[in-house]
Amino acid sequence: MYDAIVIGGGPAGLSAAIWLARYRRKVLLLDEGKGRNRWTEKAHGYLGIDPADPEDLKAEGLRHLATYSTAETREGRATGVRKDNGEFVVTMGSDDFRARRLVLATGVVDEFPDVGGFFEHYGASVFHCPTCDGYEARDKRVVVFGWSELVASFSLELMNWARSITVVTDGRGLEGHASHLARLHSNGVEVREAAASALTGKRGDLQGVRLRDGELVECNFAFFTIEHRPGAGLPAELGCEITGEDCVAVDSTCITSVPGVYAAGDITPGIQLIQIAASKGATAGIECAQSFFGEPTAPGAPDSAPDLEA
Repeated sequence: MYDAIVIGGGPAGLSAAIWLARYRRKVLLLDEGKGRNRWTEKAHGYLGIDPADPEDLKAEGLRHLATYSTAETREGRATGVRKDNGEFVVTMGSDDFRARRLVLATGVVDEFPDVGGFFEHYGASVFHCPTCDGYEARDKRVVVFGWSELVASFSLELMNWARSITVVTDGRGLEGHASHLARLHSNGVEVREAAASALTGKRGDLQGVRLRDGELVECNFAFFTIEHRPGAGLPAELGCEITGEDCVAVDSTCITSVPGVYAAGDITPGIQLIQIAASKGATAGIECAQSFFGEPTAPGAPDSAPDLEA
C-alpha cells in the first residue's frame, strides 16, 4: 500500500516521484524503461546542462530518487489499473499495487517512417521535434517525412533554421487544405509524393534519402511528423477526459477529471520538451502530496500536515 503510484519514469514521472518523496509520501515509481528519447543522443535548451544526454538525465534522476527513504522503484509495464474501495490498484505482471493517489506520466509513442536505416540515424541526424532540434539543422538541407495536414506548419517552422526543405510523403497525397500546398511551394519547399527506401550515410553523417525509384534526395538532417499516441491506455481505463488531440485533459495543477488522478508530461496538452515535462511533473507531485494534508497516509509513511480547513 502506497500513498501514490507514479506510472512512467521519464522527466515528468521522476520529477513527480521526487517531489512526493520530499513531502515524505510513500511513493512507488513504475517504469517500463522505454522512454521516447531513448534513441536521442542530446537534449537541448535545459538550463545549466545544454546539451544533455537524456539517458544520463534519467539515471541521475533515479539516483536522486533512491536517496529518499519513502520512495521505491520497480521496472516493468503497468498493464492495468482499476478503482477499488476508494483506492487505485495497478497491475504489473502478476503483482498488484495499491495507492490512494495516482500520477500518470506514460508519455507518447511515435509512429516512425518506414524507411531503411532509420534507427541508425534516429537521434543523431533524424528527429521528431523542430523546437528541440531545429537549431542543429541550421543552414542544412532537410527532408521532412509526413503527409498529414500538420506537415505544412511543421515544415515552415523548420525554415527558421534550414537552408532547404523537401517533404517526402511516402507516396501519399499531402493532406490538408490546398492552400497549405500552395504555401509550401511559395516558400520554396519541394513536395515529393514518393516513397522512400533508405537513408544513406553513417550515423552522424546523413547524406540523403534514397527514393524507391532510385533517386537520391540529398540532405544532412531529417525530421518526421506522422502520428503519436499515448504510451498506455490507462487514462481511458480510468475514465479520464481526453482532449481532441488525444491528450489527457488536466487543469493548471495537473489534476485530471478523475478525483485522485494526476497527469503530467507529453500525455498532457502543450509543448513537448524535457524541461516542460519535468516542470509539469513537479507540479503534479507537489499538488498530489499536498492533497494528503489532513488525511491519513499509507502504513509506514510519516503523517501529513494538518489541513487548515478541516
